[in-house]
Amino acid sequence: MSTQILLVRHGETDWNRVKRIQGHLDIGLSATGREQAQRLAVHLSERVYQGPGMRIDAIYSSDLARARETAQPLADALGLTIVPAPALRERMYGAFEGHDPEQIRVRFPIEYAAWQTRDPQFAPTGGESQQAFYDRVTTALVGLAQRHSGQRIVAVAHGGVLDCAYRYANRMTLAAPRTHALLNASVNVLDFDAYGARVIRWADIEHLETSADDGFGDRVDPRVV
Repeated sequence: MSTQILLVRHGETDWNRVKRIQGHLDIGLSATGREQAQRLAVHLSERVYQGPGMRIDAIYSSDLARARETAQPLADALGLTIVPAPALRERMYGAFEGHDPEQIRVRFPIEYAAWQTRDPQFAPTGGESQQAFYDRVTTALVGLAQRHSGQRIVAVAHGGVLDCAYRYANRMTLAAPRTHALLNASVNVLDFDAYGARVIRWADIEHLETSADDGFGDRVDPRVV
């Protein structure tokens, strides 16, 4: 029996706009992000994903503020309590946190060069490797799927978490360049079963006027997605 996880990236923060790495730093939503969270709540509670047999059974969220603040309007709309999921935190970037990529290149040139190789074993000083992060996230998602077998849940997390889920479902290596969008306040639908996971829908932002992928540095109009 499968479990459907609606994996949501948190709404926009001021740091997203300037591509500053947040990691485990507890940054809240911007005004735009709070508006996105409200639109997300309407989208999931009243529109596309509701209907016979299509209810949302539980809401999980990373325990970082930007994720919790994104999840709260939906929880309020559905009358559910947010279950904290620390394992769905963003990757811990250690010394890189609080800096944008250019600042990292200047301040940590050796580590920056290693980071750019996409070596899954590389970890910034005080941070987490991509491999360790991937293992943490996929273990958490599979665990949620097993706990909620046959149900439909929402998990509000971060861009890096979405990336891990997409790679897991598509058997994509960690070293492969990213080709998939990781949009603020997007809904990304995956079905998990005993054989793994598959993507049902990705980067749904029909409920938004625009969204951003700070890794690519693009703002996306949902009319052209």
